[in-house]
Amino acid sequence: MKKENLSDLIPGIRVPSFDNFFLFAGPCVVESREQVMDTAAHIVDVTRKLDIPVVFKSSYRKANRSRLDSFTGIGDEKALSILAEVRERFKVPVITDIHSAPEAIMAAAYADVLQIPAFLCRQTDILLAAAATGRTVSVKKGQFLSPSAMQFVIEKIRESGNDKVIITERGTMFGYQDLVVDFRGIPEMQSFGVPVVLDITHSLQQPNQAEGVSGGLPQMIETIARAGIATGADGLFIETHPDPGNALSDGANMLPLNQLEGLLTRLVKIRQTILNL
Repeated sequence: MKKENLSDLIPGIRVPSFDNFFLFAGPCVVESREQVMDTAAHIVDVTRKLDIPVVFKSSYRKANRSRLDSFTGIGDEKALSILAEVRERFKVPVITDIHSAPEAIMAAAYADVLQIPAFLCRQTDILLAAAATGRTVSVKKGQFLSPSAMQFVIEKIRESGNDKVIITERGTMFGYQDLVVDFRGIPEMQSFGVPVVLDITHSLQQPNQAEGVSGGLPQMIETIARAGIATGADGLFIETHPDPGNALSDGANMLPLNQLEGLLTRLVKIRQTILNL
């Protein structure tokens, strides 16, 4: 998408000097204030150096967990207040998930973008509640849906009077324990008149493992990211953590925080090359 339209889509986002991709980045879930602030500081520093517009991402709660004893969060209000502090301290927009219609108003008081998880992307009441807040609504394409089916999701939000819609590709189920990205879906969903984000790290999940904890292929992060930029994705979604091996959620597919700058530097070079073709 053109840089001139970015601030209309996500109020408060930093507009780059050229038509760069934008980025949703942060840890999977809020584990502590220290973890979030340290991660946010690093992400903001790196993205400002590289002229990448950024939205800080973290879930205030994880509702979709394989096992009852899986970590779900530190408490909704506490986690949301930490995200609001990120927004104020670093002057960046914030995105977080909602999991039910009543959560939309609560989360909208703290976040600039409301994310609808992939498994909930067809839930009309959640889509309408998110749209009614006036916040930007980012919907992840269900692992079970075709790209063309997302036009109906977009219509629900627009017909509710909210034109600030983003669609995120996060892979399609391939068998029971793997995902694949069909890059044809990026231009197909862009044809509906919305920006399309490629969720790099969730596309590399390996769900439904026997031990009840999702696996992942983090060594393929750069491969998927490069392909996404080459395909023309408007934005990227990357979950990153200072110590993925000890993360409380999705550690198997998150990018180590100390690798973020190198990856983004290479991706910006690819983006600039494509713009010059």
